[in-house]
Amino acid sequence: MPKSVAELETIARRIRREIVVMIGAAKSGHPGGSLSAVEILVELYFDTMRIDPKKPKWPDRDRFILSKGHAAPVLYAAMAEAGYADTPLDQLNTLRKLGSVYQGHPDVRFIRSLEASTGSLGEGLSLALGMGIAARLDGRPSRTYVLLGDGESQEGQVWEGAMAGAFHKLDNVVAIVDYNGIQLDGFVKDIMEIAPLADKWRAFGWHTLEIDGHDLTAIRNAFAEAAATKGRPTAIVAHTVKGKGVSFMENNPKFHGTAPTAAEVELALKELN
Repeated sequence: MPKSVAELETIARRIRREIVVMIGAAKSGHPGGSLSAVEILVELYFDTMRIDPKKPKWPDRDRFILSKGHAAPVLYAAMAEAGYADTPLDQLNTLRKLGSVYQGHPDVRFIRSLEASTGSLGEGLSLALGMGIAARLDGRPSRTYVLLGDGESQEGQVWEGAMAGAFHKLDNVVAIVDYNGIQLDGFVKDIMEIAPLADKWRAFGWHTLEIDGHDLTAIRNAFAEAAATKGRPTAIVAHTVKGKGVSFMENNPKFHGTAPTAAEVELALKELN
């Protein structure tokens, strides 16, 4: 059943805490870009997508691809909260440990419910387009959602995919850009500016929306508009805050790929509670 915004906000708070704790326990990982994407995944997994965690390979399911695979903690937490059997909630704190299903990047060899192994940046959109074409050929209602990073959007393969998606009129594909302004080495604008990003997607032929990527109602409405758009794919430029919800991580390039210390985990959990 669809959930209310208040229910989704409660899930989002819980997932933020899980992200901080699991990365702290691993002493390794990417908290900033995991925290910035929470509301997007919560809306997808708990409201928008046609999925059945008890039947993860249901042929008519919607698909989600985390192209920015380093943000795996948010995906793991969302899938665990949604009830997928191969993403146990009580094992999230084994992130990045030998033998854990929770590898540093999503890996279908460990979690069969995943749609793809990701982490080599730039490739997720191409995978999504292939799934969109397959759904069309098979006459299935499946829609595919792919989450890209803004730093990832500097990759040429993203724009080859953008051309292909518009050319093939893949209206069953939605690309979401987690536009938090920070990548591995600093601020996106200082490394390779991608603005005006929405104008670029429009120029490539995509129906393009700009939203607050932490506003669950705006996210829900954007996905509904994407579903109603026929004849071309949709791109959603979601303006987000890196490290959202933890004051000392917000807009701080350090926490792109640095785990919080035990003391920082404690402080973060106080804020998130």
